[in-house]
Amino acid sequence: MEFKEIRKLEQGKFITRYDITYETIDHKEKIYEMISRNPNIKTREELAHHPADSVVLIMHDETGEKLLLNKEYRMACGDFVINFPAGLIDPGEDYETSARRELKEETGLEITEIRDVIPESFSAIGFSNEKNICVVGVAAGTFTPSTSTAEEIIAGWYTKKEVRELMQKEYFAARTQAYCYLWSKE
Repeated sequence: MEFKEIRKLEQGKFITRYDITYETIDHKEKIYEMISRNPNIKTREELAHHPADSVVLIMHDETGEKLLLNKEYRMACGDFVINFPAGLIDPGEDYETSARRELKEETGLEITEIRDVIPESFSAIGFSNEKNICVVGVAAGTFTPSTSTAEEIIAGWYTKKEVRELMQKEYFAARTQAYCYLWSKE
């Protein structure tokens, strides 16, 4: 696949819409629609080689027996979806500061230990170049409602059995579903 050009089509508040033109191996033109958090992409290199846009929080309770999940109304889906707490990295923040802030904002909980950091990955490769960093650790505290009135989030701790039950009846974000499947498998 040979990159030919990228053209900015529309600028939104949080995302930018682009058309990317490629030449396929059989020398045909392929125009690919995509969105990005970056409002100023000009080159092929900028599609992949940019800092992470967001953090994803994979948090367990202090016993390791429960997993933290959010049931959040997602406007693009028009329904509630089970997902890990997550959010954008604000300008000037590092991933750890963002992780601590997002967890507090969405759940009221605090990170008590970071056990691992999974390096950058792409969130939705079918239509976006958004990248995230996964922070794996332990959280504790008391649940409080989201600090944003634009987010309807019900946070909770779930055992492996409860996660398996949720997977049979609720919508999941793909990355959360994959982790939950492997974590809850006995």
